[in-house]
Amino acid sequence: MGKIIKNIILVLIAFLVISVLIASFMEEENVREVPLSEVTTLLKEEKVNSLLVAPGKLTAEIKESDTKLEATISGNTEIPQYFTESGVTTEQISAVKIEFKNTSFATVLAGTILPFLIPFLLIALFIFFLMRQVQGSNNRALTFGQSSVKLNDELKNKVRFSDVAGAKEAKEELSEIVEFLKFPQKFLALGAKIPKGVLLLGSPGVGKTLLARAVAGEANVPFFHISGSEFVEMFVGVGASRVRDLFKKAKRNAPCIVFIDEIDAVGRQRGAGLGGGHDEREQTLNQILVEMDGFETDTNVIVVAATNRPDVLDPALLRPGRFDRQVILDLPDINDREAILKVHSKNKPIAGDVDMRGVAERTPGFSGADLANIINEGAILAARQNKKEVGSDDLKEAIEKVMLGPARKSHILSDKEKKVTAYHEGGHALVGAVLPEADPVHKVTILSRGRAAGYTMKLPSEDKHLHTKTSFLDEIAALLGGYAAEKLVFNELTTGASNDLKVATGMARKLVTQYGMSESLGPVTLGEQHSNVFLGRDIGEQKNYSEAVAQKIDEEVRRIMQEAEARATEVMTKYRTYLDTIAARLISDETLEKDQFEEIVNDIIPASKKKTPEFTDLPDEVTGA
Repeated sequence: MGKIIKNIILVLIAFLVISVLIASFMEEENVREVPLSEVTTLLKEEKVNSLLVAPGKLTAEIKESDTKLEATISGNTEIPQYFTESGVTTEQISAVKIEFKNTSFATVLAGTILPFLIPFLLIALFIFFLMRQVQGSNNRALTFGQSSVKLNDELKNKVRFSDVAGAKEAKEELSEIVEFLKFPQKFLALGAKIPKGVLLLGSPGVGKTLLARAVAGEANVPFFHISGSEFVEMFVGVGASRVRDLFKKAKRNAPCIVFIDEIDAVGRQRGAGLGGGHDEREQTLNQILVEMDGFETDTNVIVVAATNRPDVLDPALLRPGRFDRQVILDLPDINDREAILKVHSKNKPIAGDVDMRGVAERTPGFSGADLANIINEGAILAARQNKKEVGSDDLKEAIEKVMLGPARKSHILSDKEKKVTAYHEGGHALVGAVLPEADPVHKVTILSRGRAAGYTMKLPSEDKHLHTKTSFLDEIAALLGGYAAEKLVFNELTTGASNDLKVATGMARKLVTQYGMSESLGPVTLGEQHSNVFLGRDIGEQKNYSEAVAQKIDEEVRRIMQEAEARATEVMTKYRTYLDTIAARLISDETLEKDQFEEIVNDIIPASKKKTPEFTDLPDEVTGA
């Protein structure tokens, strides 16, 4: 419809242009229609310079004027005789230059035929455009079952493993695929078969698509990419047809790589009750299964798929012969984060005072896409301030913007709210600093950002792959520090602790039901952990524990929360002067960085937390009021 409207507009514009051109050719400037008698009077007054006689028209050029007079005459009028009979003398007629002009074909065409021919031509042109649109629709209908796969020009936009920072184990696993594509005979001579599929598993933003392109770039083979959602349409059989067309194109370009992004869109588990055996998604999945490990076994087309939801995939996709390799991409550690930041900052003017290692330390748990976003946000912030380089302050601000949202500078707290927020955040920070297993505090502020009136940033101080019960309990107590501070100082509670309570309660429930850290319930896992519900499997499923156990779980969670609140209250009661100092500094300065905060609480920080080991990959905890 958009193309039809565009063509109609083009036809109207062409019509207007042609009309203007014809009007300019057919009309002369400074020409006035007058009766023939007026021309006769001017001849008698000797004011006429020349006469142009054409069929049906007489044009008189007036002396000392640019104006021309035009009079209508009959076809058999003898001009000299007419003027003589009208009283014009022979001398007056002889003094005027008289020119006779015959009618040409072009004049007849412009004056008589074109006004009737042009509308027909425009109508014919309009019909022609409409027919082209209808013909294009028919062609699209005939090619509806063809896939919309895109072929990347890897010769121009080649990505290599060196362009992908981090993911060392994943690149080592995929290097075998590259070698097989380069030297297939080396493996075939030993009877080894080419892997049919590689499934990239990982959180959003870890670089699954980039790594798939790097495999094609290293092997120097064509790279077809398509999204899983592009197979499925409302018409039955279209998805299967597109799968067949995709593999037909891939086989013509073999050896090559076919990359299917978000394969969970078509690879969901079958028999889930979402439609019967004729469900379009199931037919599409069946066709993918057949193409990958069906009747043709000698094709060297490798299918690389990516998803962040492996739990919903059909088991038939994951068996050997389909996706033989499953490559897991983890979130980058501190070294990988530093390398990723350097890759994304190559083409940006970074100031000399920027320490990428320090930025990597402040971003535990960030994916590659998050780190790229930090560099981009830092560049945007620097451009807003008309800077020539991206500085360290810009990147720090970008980290907080990505984590919590933009700063709400217009959100001004009243004096009372400012005091409550200062004690709330001071409670988080003080408890987090005193408890030995809680993460160290890196920043405390009462400036609003995102949905928080203030926040306390805590980052881990060492690599942790196993988390203890003590560390969890200390973190829960730190989360309840703001709640306990409000209760202790003001003997009143506000809504600012709602998110803290939600996070702390969820952590306490995991201690009881997932990690087996409850003394009363013992080493058991309670409740099935399904991130997605399948109709046919989960709706009729019962809990794997009784109502009596459910009551014990609630009691245990409540006990953990109450004990954490008591510990936080005990810390703040013992170090009340430090809490008052932190709150006063926050009211006056609004923000305390790590060094400023440690100057206040240095005497009460445990010795184990004063060490400065390398930062870790544990996701950061940010508590906000």
